[in-house]
Amino acid sequence: MSSATINAKPVNDALAALPDEPVARLLAVMAKLRDPNGGCPWDLKQDFSSLTRYTLEEAYEVVEAVEKQDFTALCEELGDLLLQVVFYAQMAREAGHFDFAAIAETLNDKLIRRHPHVFGDEQIKTADAMTERWETDKAKERTAKQTEPVAQPSALDGITGTLPALTRCQKLVQRATRVGFDWDKAEDVFPKLQEEIGELAAELPDADHGRMTDELGDVLFTTVCLAHKLKIDPESALRRANQKFERRFRAMEGHLSAEIGQNNPISLAQWESAWSKVKHEE
Repeated sequence: MSSATINAKPVNDALAALPDEPVARLLAVMAKLRDPNGGCPWDLKQDFSSLTRYTLEEAYEVVEAVEKQDFTALCEELGDLLLQVVFYAQMAREAGHFDFAAIAETLNDKLIRRHPHVFGDEQIKTADAMTERWETDKAKERTAKQTEPVAQPSALDGITGTLPALTRCQKLVQRATRVGFDWDKAEDVFPKLQEEIGELAAELPDADHGRMTDELGDVLFTTVCLAHKLKIDPESALRRANQKFERRFRAMEGHLSAEIGQNNPISLAQWESAWSKVKHEE
């Protein structure tokens, strides 16, 4: 009898023991992967901290699939993201903290509580009004969760410090504007943006890296303020700019390769000419 035949029966038995219902099957698969008796060494090695990098990667891959409108990929990437939730839930269950059902129950309660116009009698007619209500409810919940007195409560309390800088900047601006710290209209932001750009330019002769970093940060922060006034998501805007640059740069490379051949030196003038040509073609 071959080793393949010997190894086949345990695998088949393991599969046969799995439930048919998809969610129950998924949870059973994850539990088996984490089973010290016959589980996967990689899955057993993971902990809450080691998974965070994969959680972020999977979330970004979901965003990429959405932007490409690739729904086959989106289905797969959402599955990969769901795996992260199931993985955390299994480790939490093993440690006696909570399980997948508790996650679902907590989410159900939150969605019902925060949508009184759907599951109650309250009247909320617009998306903007719903956003305002959502933020108010979140602020109340943050206050209720505080276990120690806060000397000076802030509108900025509760914004996660580990968020990507652009996302955190956006949330800081949103919170500040909710309590009235804001320009009246988008046009009012441009003088401030020009002021910040001027302060950055003024640092160039001294080339003090620290001061230039501070001033560039002010330019970026003010740009996010402008995005907020224009009701534009700065992350989405920057992603679109990245995609546009990549598309144009690859097209430039194609033009220049055809004109002067590969691996030949390219002057700045040739780059600029190719860039203008690609922009015109678009």
